[in-house]
Amino acid sequence: MRVADGGRAPVPTVFQELPVLSLVALVLSLYVVWRLVWPLRVPRGARGVLALLVVAMGLHHRIVATFAGTMASPEIPGPLIVVLATGFIAVLLSALALLALDGLLLGARLLRRPQAVAALRRPWLRPAAAAVALLVSAYGIQQGIAVPKTRQIEVAIVGLPAQFDGYRVLQLTDLHASRLLTGDWVAEVVARSNAVAPDLVVITGDLVDGTVAARADDIRPLGQLHARDGVIAITGNHEYYADYAGWMHTFRGMGMQVLENSHAQIRRNGATLTVAGVTDPVAMRYDLPMPDLDAALAGADPAAPVILLDHRPRQAHAHAARGVALQLSGHTHGGHIVGMDQLVKRANGGFVSGRYAVDGMTLYVSNGAGLWPGFAARIGVPSEITLITLRSARQP
Repeated sequence: MRVADGGRAPVPTVFQELPVLSLVALVLSLYVVWRLVWPLRVPRGARGVLALLVVAMGLHHRIVATFAGTMASPEIPGPLIVVLATGFIAVLLSALALLALDGLLLGARLLRRPQAVAALRRPWLRPAAAAVALLVSAYGIQQGIAVPKTRQIEVAIVGLPAQFDGYRVLQLTDLHASRLLTGDWVAEVVARSNAVAPDLVVITGDLVDGTVAARADDIRPLGQLHARDGVIAITGNHEYYADYAGWMHTFRGMGMQVLENSHAQIRRNGATLTVAGVTDPVAMRYDLPMPDLDAALAGADPAAPVILLDHRPRQAHAHAARGVALQLSGHTHGGHIVGMDQLVKRANGGFVSGRYAVDGMTLYVSNGAGLWPGFAARIGVPSEITLITLRSARQP
């Protein structure tokens, strides 16, 4: 039984939707050119250069994918990724600000408010809005590439054996090791993770962007993760975009137990806790095994509480119906930006960030430690390393 997609085709990824995203980015870029760049009182040649720069920022994903790597893994220097990411977010925010100002201008004209019309047509207003957008974008990129802080939560599980009361699970997700988030950044994440001395480390997908050869040095620090019961990982969608088999071999060679529709059982003084993991629906595109909870739980102790690792949160209701006690997910990056999180939520079954009670099951969706270089901003949605302490709860 493949519960992760309910028999439907997997949700399209950003890479499948590249033509649509490029079209949207082009339209927004041209809108910025029309409403901001072209009215500037500067020589026509300067406006032309600035217009080309705005459009290039909007389409930088396609440009980079054509000449330097892929959408998933731009193989260009990290500082250049920062510049492109800042410009891209600035264009998007500028377009939204201009749309808001033009909406207010239209309203003022319809309501025949000449003073408001005059104020909204001041020549400095739109350049000022773009300058603010650029500053906010730079702040968002700085937050996006910052080393995450540890967030601590407690989760009560009905039927959790007393031997596991106080058991500490550290969740890492969406590390996205890349030319932007390099081995030095990964090493700092590992150091902060080890500092809290968890009983178990789980990694819920999207560890890396790029090939094994390109990311060997960047991913190496993950081999230094320490926990009493080891490191258990699952795949996210990004593991499939390069060399899936190669990454599975590499992760296991680093001491990780990678669950591909399988489970591990943690034992404490005669008590058992099951940790199960499923693959990602993008596997369909690569003729690899789709998520299969039945296979993941086959042979597991039926009396043991189940912690399920699923990169995407969208199938939480189906997993709760199967008796899963706690689901740990990522994938959403918390929505990246306050406001945009509502769009990300709609694409992920209504889940985007934090703790949810789902039909008697607890779902926790981490904001993630890192993010994809193609959208490297966080505004109001901080990254995180999550330390989860399990607590026994009585049946209500």
